[in-house]
Amino acid sequence: MRNFEKWGFNSLAVHGRYHPKCGPVNPPVERSSTYVFKSCEDGAKRFASGNKEGIYSRLFNLNCYELETKIADLEGGYGGIATSSGMAAVEAVYFTFLNPGSHVVATGSIYGPSRSILEKSAFYHKWGVRTTFLDTSDVDEVRKALQTPNTKLLFVETPANPTLSITDIAAVAETAANAHIPLVVDNTFCSPYLQKPLALGADIVVHSMTKCIGGHSNAVGGVIITKTQGDYHLLRDNVINRGAVLSPDNADLFNTGVKTLGLRMERMQENAMALARYLANNADVSWVMYPGLEDHPRYDFVMSGRQMKGPGGMITFGVKGGYESAKRLLNGLNLTTLAVSLGGVESLIQHPASMTHAVVSEDQRIAAGITNDLVRFSAGIEDIEDLVEDFDNAFKKL
Repeated sequence: MRNFEKWGFNSLAVHGRYHPKCGPVNPPVERSSTYVFKSCEDGAKRFASGNKEGIYSRLFNLNCYELETKIADLEGGYGGIATSSGMAAVEAVYFTFLNPGSHVVATGSIYGPSRSILEKSAFYHKWGVRTTFLDTSDVDEVRKALQTPNTKLLFVETPANPTLSITDIAAVAETAANAHIPLVVDNTFCSPYLQKPLALGADIVVHSMTKCIGGHSNAVGGVIITKTQGDYHLLRDNVINRGAVLSPDNADLFNTGVKTLGLRMERMQENAMALARYLANNADVSWVMYPGLEDHPRYDFVMSGRQMKGPGGMITFGVKGGYESAKRLLNGLNLTTLAVSLGGVESLIQHPASMTHAVVSEDQRIAAGITNDLVRFSAGIEDIEDLVEDFDNAFKKL
């Protein structure tokens, strides 16, 4: 019998749910779409019992199950549901909790597709779903918005993508609970290493595992973690029935990636802090937003450790000269990789207004704080001296 609760984060990330006493150190990849029944009676019994194991890989796959349960343990949840992408996880939550005429309250600067699916999806338009996008760091504004009739969901991303605004999860969780509305938190930027929303009162957590959990930019997937058994079964049935399940090969890559999550997040955070201070003193930079800098609006809250274990590995900053200067900077970098996504071992940089958030109208982007001069940087694990030199050389080309 193994007591997972007594293990530290890194021990659980490495050994949780698969810790053999003999045989392969890593679980074999179960590449089979279907499974053999011992007899007709055995097959009928399996279907009748409701136990999905040993029937069909869409219903249950051992590699996915080991990953789901490990992430749920790391988040402190009842159970996890692995999905084919981060957006599959987000959409499964929307589809499960929303009905025709539902109202949603959401962080204004959430990931572009998470927002656009509520605004532009033909399906939700047919349902007449309405969404109030706002700065969820303002608890009073959240409280007012939740009083809108037929509000069914509060969806928060903190730190927000890409503005890095910080929402007090415990405060909005209390507000949502008083209104009997489920709180969903996108924890992609922090990972369970830096932030545990369920312990702060959230009902459901979602991740794009493609980012920090995988950490190597080599697999696409998402995960949903629930606090309760009831929500777990509702969401799991939704994901299975709609076919949005993760493949065993990608589950294997994520099972490998998560083992080093704690170590990677520490190094990424260290690099981000150093680069943020470098950017804050750069004459070509008009502003820097990083929760670890003293001028961040929620610096004291973040650094107190009440919600986050640290300020994370993401930085946003403004380049003097706006979009044209930002383009020249990004094109002039060599070591830093010009690509969307985040949380990988390689440092990644992109321009949200023209890339990840281009699906959001300009007026809405500006209202959410996503200006045309804004650049988003995801710190990797490279040597900080090399990253600084890379930026120095790129800034000289402006």
